[in-house]
Amino acid sequence: MSHEDGAFAEPWQAEAFALALALQDKGLVSPGEWAAALGRERARAGVAADGSDYYHGVVAALEALLAEKGLADRARLAELAAAWRRAARATPHGAPIKLENDPRGYAG
Repeated sequence: MSHEDGAFAEPWQAEAFALALALQDKGLVSPGEWAAALGRERARAGVAADGSDYYHGVVAALEALLAEKGLADRARLAELAAAWRRAARATPHGAPIKLENDPRGYAG
């Protein structure tokens, strides 16, 4: 789930968790809705028993909640995720991944 020293293993993990908390702080998602969404994601078939994919589940739960509440469109979320993956593949090793590195030029 997290790094051995108790910290997040990657910055994106902290950002995803912070987004979940921010949505709750703004009243856009209740703590119960968040718990239910994350619980559904963790209960799905194929999750890693050791929790190594926990934060991928956090992101999937966030995406589902944003779409369910009409705060984001599922298709746009999928397009953006694909653009980030393309940008990551196009970025030289060790360089920061930036959306503008997407060879298709995501126009969001």
